[in-house]
Amino acid sequence: MTSAAKLDSLAARFWDFISEEVPFNAFLAGEAGDAVTLFRESPADHDRRAARARAFLTELDDLDLDALEGQPRATGELLRFELGNIIEAHSLMSHLRPSLLPVGPEFNTVFLAQQAHIADPSAAELWVKRVAALPAFLDDIAACLKEGLARGIRFPRAVIEPAVANVRRTAALDPDASPWLAVFERSPVRDEPAVRTARERARTIVAERLQPAFERYAALIEGPIATAARETISCTDAPAGEAFYDFWVRRFTTTGMTAREVHDFGVAEVARLEAEAEAIAADAGYDDARAYRAHLVSDTTFILADANALRERAEIVCKRIDARIPNFFGRIPRVTYGVESMSAAMSVSMPPAYAQPSPSGGSVAGKFWITGLPERLPTYFLPAFAIHEAWPGHLMHIGLMAELDELPAFRRHGAVNYTACIEGWALYCEQLGHEFGIYTTSAELYGRLEGELWRACRLVVDTGIHALGWTRGAAIDYLAARLTLPRATIEQEVDRYIALPGQALAYQIGGAKILSLRRRAEARLGSRFAHRAFHDTVTTAGAVTLPVLERLVEAWLETA
Repeated sequence: MTSAAKLDSLAARFWDFISEEVPFNAFLAGEAGDAVTLFRESPADHDRRAARARAFLTELDDLDLDALEGQPRATGELLRFELGNIIEAHSLMSHLRPSLLPVGPEFNTVFLAQQAHIADPSAAELWVKRVAALPAFLDDIAACLKEGLARGIRFPRAVIEPAVANVRRTAALDPDASPWLAVFERSPVRDEPAVRTARERARTIVAERLQPAFERYAALIEGPIATAARETISCTDAPAGEAFYDFWVRRFTTTGMTAREVHDFGVAEVARLEAEAEAIAADAGYDDARAYRAHLVSDTTFILADANALRERAEIVCKRIDARIPNFFGRIPRVTYGVESMSAAMSVSMPPAYAQPSPSGGSVAGKFWITGLPERLPTYFLPAFAIHEAWPGHLMHIGLMAELDELPAFRRHGAVNYTACIEGWALYCEQLGHEFGIYTTSAELYGRLEGELWRACRLVVDTGIHALGWTRGAAIDYLAARLTLPRATIEQEVDRYIALPGQALAYQIGGAKILSLRRRAEARLGSRFAHRAFHDTVTTAGAVTLPVLERLVEAWLETA
């Protein structure tokens, strides 16, 4: 076999490995089959996963990849990236400090339910079994927390209270109105006797097993984890702390930038965007950006009356955007999407909007979820949120990726491992909205700009917290001085940065890279530059690191 053929085989086996070790990923890809257990997160699971990754990496090291070019070369580099991340994350005990906030295991069970589809009675039976397996997932996370505690890992006290509140809200849901039962309500076969019977069994499991499991999990966080919590907020104040943060900076940016370099870049980006904000404020007739922000915050016409009105406005904006897609993209996915409101209870702990991609195969449409609390999403933010989360942002990008059959499965279904690429593309799309003509008022222009300013501020705040000794109060004050977001939302955001070191760095760094590649293409091609060709090159690259994306764009430019 040639090196390319051996690499193809290794890549295919790697996806089989991921599907077995992280079956939730296979579920999201539409490839979970009849698997009942979709989460495997115990300490033993992570130990085994890291050992298997080391074996794969040994095989990869034996291949001669130097002669490969284009996508085959990219596959080899990305396989090394993913295997290395599994091994290094395990060595840094990342699995023993699992995410508690804003997305803990309770949200993952809800997200699973939102993605599930019951097409026939056998699917209903499978769903009942999957719900019955969820308490074991919570027990796995609890085991990781307990082992981490025994090995000296302490969580910042700032994340404990909101994390417990999120879990308890989930535990307190009316079973009949819960997401795990909603799977039955939206099923086209919900009235069949066998499906109704399965629903009642699922309800019993939710009420008697799953919700008590959430309560046990909340009690663990509120008890031993909270008792041992530390008052400091930097992740470096924990075992292997500095190496831990350095790893996540590299992991989320997919670059070699240091925390100091990221911070300095962020400071420069904030200054650039604040100057643009002053220009928009002047055009709107205000003395400065501070005065314009005060106007936006105080003008109640930007807050719609209820969740339905906000959802309907979002649907209108999305259709305006959709009408412009063919002018800028030659290749679009077959799967479609819809707009839905989060429940008021979910909205308390969630961002104003998020994307839920369709599983591969298109059995369920993608969903652009928006808050059920209109005060959290003033209408001047809606165009930028819609273009970021729906089309041509996340839902279009990830939907298209899943259809790239010419790429290995781990690249088609691996968006979660390439935040800088995925979030960078969505942020680039917000700027593309200017060319779409989707921002029609000064307020909407400011909403788009503030969205980017928010991402640039994250570079400063995240590194400030974890590398430069910032306090929680200093981080909150920094954001409050520059954004129109309510203070409660800003506090929630800062707690997110505390709880997820490095994740917030991906957006602005990824967006800046894609925009720089666009500018390079325009300079090189001049009048031959075409939106469709450039955008198709980026979106069909698959989920990639930023260096790999740059090489693939360069290869396209050489032949364009």
